[in-house]
Amino acid sequence: MREHYREELESITDGLVEMANLVGSAIGRATTALLDADLHLAENVISGDEKVDDLQRDLEDRAITLLARQQPVARDLRMVVTSLRMSADLERSGDLARHVAKLARLRYPERAIPRDLRRTILEMGQLAQRLMAQAAEVLITHDVNAALQLEKDDDRMDELHRAIFHHLMDDQWHHGVETAVGATLVGRYYERFADHAVAVAQRVVYLVTGEYADDLLTDPPATT
Repeated sequence: MREHYREELESITDGLVEMANLVGSAIGRATTALLDADLHLAENVISGDEKVDDLQRDLEDRAITLLARQQPVARDLRMVVTSLRMSADLERSGDLARHVAKLARLRYPERAIPRDLRRTILEMGQLAQRLMAQAAEVLITHDVNAALQLEKDDDRMDELHRAIFHHLMDDQWHHGVETAVGATLVGRYYERFADHAVAVAQRVVYLVTGEYADDLLTDPPATT
């Protein structure tokens, strides 16, 4: 019975890693669809989000069953509770990737992003995918220092997000209101996606240490 309990705990982590990998791939493909006006790829991302939703529902069912039947305590309890929260972060990340793809579909056959913003959006998409890949790795390794590093790496996403607004406010902007609204929305999607990746890593910090990441950032644990 106890062995089955441990296997169920591990399967929840495996489900979270799968979700993180799926949404990381989705944001990368959505970025390509957005920049290349690739309708087929956009539709693929949109339809693929259903699998992420299914995984979240399955993970929640298994976590609630564990709480009811096994009544975990201490770190096991933290693991189950934080897993529920992480699954919500990852499901929302999938929604954000879908939103990017929907914008690509909405503006097809035109490109939603003008040439002078393409480099910024490309970097945001690549960074979002990389942050989620790092979050997936942290889920596997429970490396607290790597988890804390994600929040520092997210600073670049915030810089890129601000850069979009500065560009839109420039007198040289001549792409119209609709394109400006689209660029504003997509910048927000990437920024929020990155925030969810950071949130997953922060929850791993809490799982491992019992402390909140913000408290540890001022005095991060020493490596051994």
